[in-house]
Amino acid sequence: MKKLTLSGCGTALLTPFCEDGSVDYAAYAASIDRQVAAGVHFLVPLGTTAETPALTPEEKVRLLKIAKDHAAGRPLLVGCGANSFDGTMANIRLLEPLGPDAFLVVVPYYNKPTPEGQYRYFKAVAAATQVPVVIYNVPGRTGANMTAATALRLAADCPNIIGIKEASGNYAQGSELIRRAPEGFTVLSGDDDLTFALMATGARGVVSVASNIAPAQVAAMAEALLRDDIPAARALHHRLSPLYKACFLESNPVPAKAAMAQLGLMTDAVRLPLAPASDATRAALASVLEDLF
Repeated sequence: MKKLTLSGCGTALLTPFCEDGSVDYAAYAASIDRQVAAGVHFLVPLGTTAETPALTPEEKVRLLKIAKDHAAGRPLLVGCGANSFDGTMANIRLLEPLGPDAFLVVVPYYNKPTPEGQYRYFKAVAAATQVPVVIYNVPGRTGANMTAATALRLAADCPNIIGIKEASGNYAQGSELIRRAPEGFTVLSGDDDLTFALMATGARGVVSVASNIAPAQVAAMAEALLRDDIPAARALHHRLSPLYKACFLESNPVPAKAAMAQLGLMTDAVRLPLAPASDATRAALASVLEDLF
C-alpha cells in the first residue's frame, strides 16, 4: 500500500466548458499550470467542484490524464464517489489505471446511510483498492453527516483510509476529529472559511474552492499555518474571507466559475441542472476581486 500524507492547500479543480457545452481541455490544462506556478501543494480533480456528476466516463479519463501530465509531481486526490458501492467501484476501476495518489470518496448522497451503513460502505471500498482513500464528509450536499466516532472507527480499522475532508461546517466536530485522530490519519478542512480555525488547532490542510481563484494567497495561508505563523495566517484569512463568502453565494461551482470568467481564465458555462450566476452574484464577485487583486 502506498504511504501518502496530504498537507497544505489542495485545489478542488473546476472543469471549464466551452460555450457549446463541451469540455475546454486547453483551459483546464492552463488552470492547472497556474495552480502549480502559484505553489499549491496538491490537486483535487473530479470532485464536487468539477461538476463530476455531469461528466461522461470518457471526459473523466481525459481530465485526469491532463491533471497528471500538468501536476508537476504534486499529489492527485481524485474524486470517485457515487451513492452506491457498485457506482463508486465503477469509477475506481475507470480511474485506477491512471495512477491517482489517493481517492476522495464522498459519504453516499440521497440515500442517507446510517453510521453503520457508512462504516460498512467505506470499509468495503477501502478493501477493494490498493489506492489510499480519503473520506469526504459534506452533509450539506449529501444529507448525511459522518460523525467523528464513525470516521475514527474507520481510521482504526482500515489502514487504507488515510484521512478525511471534513466539510460539515461544524468546528466542534472537526476539532474532535483532530484531537482523537490516530497517527497517519490526516484531517483536511473542506470549508474554506473554517480552514484557519481547523488548521490552527491541528488540521493539516484544506481542499479549497477559493484557491481556484486565488491560489497563491490560499497556499501562503496554509503554509503559514503549517509553520505556526498565526499572525501571517490571520492576515491572509481576513483578506480572503470575502472571497470565501462570495464563492458560496450560489451553489458551488457557479460563483467560482463566474469569478474565473471575470479573470479571463475560462468561461462561466456550467452544465444542467446548474445555471450561470445571477447578476447580483457577478457584481459581488467583481467587487471582491477588485479588492483582492
